[in-house]
Amino acid sequence: MPFSHLKLHPSLLRGLKDLGFARPTPIQADAIPPALEGRDLLACAMTGSGKTAAFLLPILHKLLERPRGVTRALVLTPTRELAAQILEDLNDLAVHTPLSAASVFGGVGMGPQEHAFRNRVDVIIGTPGRLLDHFRMPYAKLAGLEFLVLDEADRMLDMGFLPDIRRILRHLPARRQTLFFSATMPAPIAELSREMLKQPATINLERRSAPAVGITHAVYPVPQHLKPALLVTLLQKRDMHDALVFTRTKHRANRLAKHLVEHGLKAERIHGNRSQPQRTEALAGFKSGKYQVLVATDIAARGIDVTALGHVVNFDVPAVPDDYIHRVGRTRVGRTARAEATGAALTFVSPEEDGDLRAIERAIGNRLPRVTVPEFDYAARQEARLEVPLAQRIAEIRARKAQERSRAKEKASRRAAAERQTSPPAAHAHGPAAGRRARPHGPGRLWTGRQR
Repeated sequence: MPFSHLKLHPSLLRGLKDLGFARPTPIQADAIPPALEGRDLLACAMTGSGKTAAFLLPILHKLLERPRGVTRALVLTPTRELAAQILEDLNDLAVHTPLSAASVFGGVGMGPQEHAFRNRVDVIIGTPGRLLDHFRMPYAKLAGLEFLVLDEADRMLDMGFLPDIRRILRHLPARRQTLFFSATMPAPIAELSREMLKQPATINLERRSAPAVGITHAVYPVPQHLKPALLVTLLQKRDMHDALVFTRTKHRANRLAKHLVEHGLKAERIHGNRSQPQRTEALAGFKSGKYQVLVATDIAARGIDVTALGHVVNFDVPAVPDDYIHRVGRTRVGRTARAEATGAALTFVSPEEDGDLRAIERAIGNRLPRVTVPEFDYAARQEARLEVPLAQRIAEIRARKAQERSRAKEKASRRAAAERQTSPPAAHAHGPAAGRRARPHGPGRLWTGRQR
């Protein structure tokens, strides 16, 4: 079925044609018709399914049908990168329309975001924390809101945003159309959906977790200490022009990116401790080809959307099977209405991670092929450790703090000594009257000299 059968606005069909999208993905074919009818929507949709266009297209269609000059749609997302990516997708789809949109997230100044509120852009895409910052101000009123989208609801739950979402709902009109998307449906998310939705159309709620089609999966058994060396070998000797590499911690992301750079590879990292300008530059550099490798943590990687991304590397096996599905769903060609994924998903598995790998294989109902690299020395000695043990890091931090306190104490002592040397000597008890303090003597009198 082509997009033209969905009866979308001609301007949107032109945008889809420009992007090269002729047919909707399954989630788009299922979600767009009930959304166009004005129904609430509850959908399970994975990364790579085309869900962004599934909620943007019906909302943009309705905005074009009846322009009003107020902000009428709000999209809630868990991360800054995802908010920025949705805005980019919206601008691509709405390129032939007069519709306006803005992203609202932390790490950047509030001024341009306040301007977007005051100018009443048609669509605001934001993260919960920064939206609540704006809602404290009188200019951030959304009384005319008609459409609300909650994207990646399960990730918002993981990040602790559930209370913030409930606070945001108190700022929105009760009468609205709500589109609710989540990769999984844990109990708290199911409860929230019941609070937010009214007789929703449901899509894929009973679906089985499965990665996007068209992806080549491979497992590389390797000792934990040789993972960095194996990655360098694959990047240098195999046909890997780009790779999005996932680590389990921010500390490992930092160390791995440094290790890759030391071996002559162009790499950058993205995670929650990086500033917004740093995160933006890293992602832009990866998209443009400036960096061959982008090392990321799961949460920071939400919203990373790179055209023709060829390789995803699970440097650490994800502890949750659905995280594996999310990660590998990023290997595909195309954007926004992507239908068929292409690419390779590589997973490095140390002996201690075998249990997590088996859980993933049970979830997807398939045993992943094991691969060894002939030119790699699996018996090599350990190089510098990628990750310093937590106890050692704590000890080093305490030692550094103790040194800082000692230096501060020494500095204060030197300052006090210098002040004593430069202070004028105290006046002698038998010096001139000018060197003595005036003292009161008797009622109403001021004694200014020695009593004789």
